[in-house]
Amino acid sequence: MAPLTPFWSQPSHPNVQKVQFSTEKDFTTKSFSTISLPPFGFFAKLAFPPCTLADEATYATVQIGREQHMNLNSDLVYINHSCVPSVIFDTTSLSILAGPSGLRAGQELTFFYPSTEWDMAQGFSCFCGAETCRGFIKGAKGMGKGALEGVWLNAHIRGLLEERDAVGNGAVGNGAVGNGAVGNGAVDVSSSAVDIPAPAPAPAPTNGNSNGNEHKTEIANGDSNAKNEVDSMQFALHSSLQQAELLVSAAKHALATYISHYSKPAPPFSLAPNGVGSREMSGEMGGDTCNEKGVDGKRRGVTSREMSGEMGGDTTAVSCE
Repeated sequence: MAPLTPFWSQPSHPNVQKVQFSTEKDFTTKSFSTISLPPFGFFAKLAFPPCTLADEATYATVQIGREQHMNLNSDLVYINHSCVPSVIFDTTSLSILAGPSGLRAGQELTFFYPSTEWDMAQGFSCFCGAETCRGFIKGAKGMGKGALEGVWLNAHIRGLLEERDAVGNGAVGNGAVGNGAVGNGAVDVSSSAVDIPAPAPAPAPTNGNSNGNEHKTEIANGDSNAKNEVDSMQFALHSSLQQAELLVSAAKHALATYISHYSKPAPPFSLAPNGVGSREMSGEMGGDTCNEKGVDGKRRGVTSREMSGEMGGDTTAVSCE
């Protein structure tokens, strides 16, 4: 594919991003953060415009739904892939967030491409150098469960993975095993279809009598199907629970980080002596004790001086006559 030619005004995000364009020594264009953020802090909005929906997936688009892709049309396109990314592309909120470890000024901006891409138009070999490097990257479709554990995945990717794994974990139709990815690597078993012979028909009962084996077989098959359905549901619920626990843990960490950096301790609560209470200010204890002429030696209510604290709120009641 032809290299991307910027047509937008550059720099497009100077407040948060600095782009380092490729040179003769370094052929890779990179971008770096100019700000520091706590875990999952907001970095940039994927706004429309400049973003636009794409007619088809290319190496420069970002997938935002099962069949939807968008053009970034900004310097955000220079955020490269890493198996240990520094930011997250959240396609649900159309936002870029700091990763679970936060973001430092000067840190390279990277995100995990399979977190948004199901089947990339152009794969590549990753050279991030991380211990957990996945090697060849071509989207989440060809990656096993182990390769996707512990990383942020968008909702459309999780939905597609659940459908793929449901087929690969025992949903057999027309004698062919589904195209599920297995193990920790990217394994495609679509070319290894296995023909399963149909079971021989059960012998017809003699003299209208049956020994009950047919009924037992039906029950066993029913139990097996029910167990498969329960196992699939259990796995899905367990995966959802794991993600929820990760989000809760990350949110707690983000809150603690925010409080330690930005929050100021509240002053100790104390009561001022002889102050004017809310009931006294409303007249409940002072403004409803006089008659219409203001007699009977009772107070008319709280004066402005009392409310300001000048007289302490404890003035002596005098006759109104």
